[in-house]
Amino acid sequence: MSALSHKGHLLGAKLRTIRTRNGLTLEELSANCIQRDAERAPSVSYLSMIESGKRAPSAEVLALLAQVFQRKPEWFLDESTELELSMPQAPAGGAVRIPLEPGFLFAKDVLQAAIPELLVQTGTSGRQFAHLLIRTHQEMSQNDFPELERAAESVGERKFPITVEDLLRLAKRHGLEIRWFARKPVIAQDQDSEVRSMVRSFFEAPRVIYANRALQADAARLKFDLATHIGHKVLHGGDGVRSPHATGGEMGGSPEGGAATAGLNAQDVLHAWRDFECTFFAGALLAPKVPFRRFLVRERHRVESATKKLEVTPAVVMRRMTKVSAYPYWHFFDAYPPGFLRAVYRGNGIPLPWGNLGRVSDPCPNWAVFRMLNVDRGEPRSQISVLRDGTRSLLYCCHSQRVRDMAGNQHVLSVGVDLSPALDANAFRSAELIESIFNECLQHHGQARIPIAAVSAIGAVANVLNIGWIEDALEHHARIICPRSGRCPRPERCEGARLSRAREIADVRDEILSQEIEG
Repeated sequence: MSALSHKGHLLGAKLRTIRTRNGLTLEELSANCIQRDAERAPSVSYLSMIESGKRAPSAEVLALLAQVFQRKPEWFLDESTELELSMPQAPAGGAVRIPLEPGFLFAKDVLQAAIPELLVQTGTSGRQFAHLLIRTHQEMSQNDFPELERAAESVGERKFPITVEDLLRLAKRHGLEIRWFARKPVIAQDQDSEVRSMVRSFFEAPRVIYANRALQADAARLKFDLATHIGHKVLHGGDGVRSPHATGGEMGGSPEGGAATAGLNAQDVLHAWRDFECTFFAGALLAPKVPFRRFLVRERHRVESATKKLEVTPAVVMRRMTKVSAYPYWHFFDAYPPGFLRAVYRGNGIPLPWGNLGRVSDPCPNWAVFRMLNVDRGEPRSQISVLRDGTRSLLYCCHSQRVRDMAGNQHVLSVGVDLSPALDANAFRSAELIESIFNECLQHHGQARIPIAAVSAIGAVANVLNIGWIEDALEHHARIICPRSGRCPRPERCEGARLSRAREIADVRDEILSQEIEG
């Protein structure tokens, strides 16, 4: 009896463990094998039999599986190797939890009275607050909205890629009429400044889509707008209760203008949620989950490849990437000058470097999204970053791309992953590797080449995840980033960090206590 047959059950258990720890389905594993060697690649049913111990793989198939998971074939036959390595739990969201104590202060009636007053006193509009609520809900739900996915797949029948002509036919099938108008960008008030804004399209109940003629020369944006309006018709019967689709301005949409007032009302929340539903529907219609995931595997998650071949916007590609990937630890930022985050998703719990509603006084200038926004010029790029948050060191890789919206405003889109869970899932000691990168950067003014051992581990993880831009990032220096530059761990504070701060009551208290101990 061969070694493979003798150890088939153990081999199958190990294959199932490493597959599930990497968030892969049997179908996705088979696709990964086909990508590497179509002739020897095992089918889904054959992989299932291997995992259940009913079949032993040939030496060629075992070598192929080892290649996918960046292991030696002997690892699958090693009975002493740890099997029970649980998949790290996905963070429930980016927002830090707080204990609602004492309970009587967080009673429903107290919050109902306090929240509107808080919004008025801080100058926060209802739509801004509603989008913060939606973002938190999205992060806590891990971007999982199956009813919206099913609705989009039912309408589009999972056609992929989908063309402008396909969407025009879908609009007509759902009784929608398209009327074209001509309008150029205008200067609109956005928070405390002026911004170029352009009305792209809007829905007039019960069946008319008004679209800017400028969209006819921009297929990717036209497809997105048509998909959102079809979504409104399908999901809400075309009742018209949703915001116009405009470009330029604060998070969630176009500038609110002079009509925006601080405080909260039910209409703000309804409009914000409707807008979210329609845009999520549009993403699912343009990039259905299963075929888009297969496409990303083939293209190694290359954003530029997807935008070119599918004729969709980079924002659609990045947002859907965070949803359809089997790996759950993603984040996405859409940043406008001088550093406002118009859109945010933090399925990996990454701390926010800045906010939607206002600028912080001590931003960290080393986040890739802000370096490209405010300093760098040139092509899309990838960056590996060590984030020091208190005593924690976290490791991220992101891919950022500078784009212009339809009104001509420059902004930066950035999509990224937390590398720690992937390192741990593949038996690398993430804490030690991250510390080695951090120390190397610390010795070289905050940025440095990644140590060889870490390069090897991250490269292996990049192959397992099939994300090509992680490998791209290994060719460049890693950087230390911080939630705020006032907490910069560098010996020489980075530019933008406050070199000193006012003395605080806590300082005086600590001095008194230390003097008492010394006395």
